[in-house]
Amino acid sequence: MKKVLLVAALSTQLTTQLFAGGDIAPIEVNEPEVMEHETESKFYMIAKGLMVLGDTVNHESAVLDGDRDYGFGIDFGYRLGNGFALEYDFSYARNTVTETVGIDVEEAKATYYTSALDLVYTYELTESLGIFGKVGYEYEWEKISAYDIDSRDHNFVFGGGVEIAMNESYKFVAEYEHSQIEGPHGDSIFAGVMFNF
Repeated sequence: MKKVLLVAALSTQLTTQLFAGGDIAPIEVNEPEVMEHETESKFYMIAKGLMVLGDTVNHESAVLDGDRDYGFGIDFGYRLGNGFALEYDFSYARNTVTETVGIDVEEAKATYYTSALDLVYTYELTESLGIFGKVGYEYEWEKISAYDIDSRDHNFVFGGGVEIAMNESYKFVAEYEHSQIEGPHGDSIFAGVMFNF
């Protein structure tokens, strides 16, 4: 189609120049501008707040019942391409745990430190909205001094969520995460901001 239009334009100008008796001037052809698609940086960081949802678990001869409470976390990611990324996550959370042994009930504060290595896949629904899923392997340190609990454990972790672009550098991220590590912390909900380097 472009060739036909170019030949028609040349023919028209040549005919006009010949009948007008003037010199033939070269034709300027303007090529359309090609817009380059902005790609995201390979590296990103997510600063996030979290809420542990609490869970009830059996521990030796006692039942531990954890409540909802808060914490924070930070993720460092590297985009591998085709929607995949590799992330290292660190989080800190705490909650109140009620220990029940027979008819005795006691409350204590618990703290949890976790780190994980995750594989993340993000599907872009629109230019500003994406959904993602992740699977990883997590290490956790749980400490409840009042019950003499100071344990380390590791297992798989699964998550999913959404990311909403605010501009070229920042995205809002919300995520639900389930850990295979049993404990009174339960599952977690995260909300934070992603910064693309």
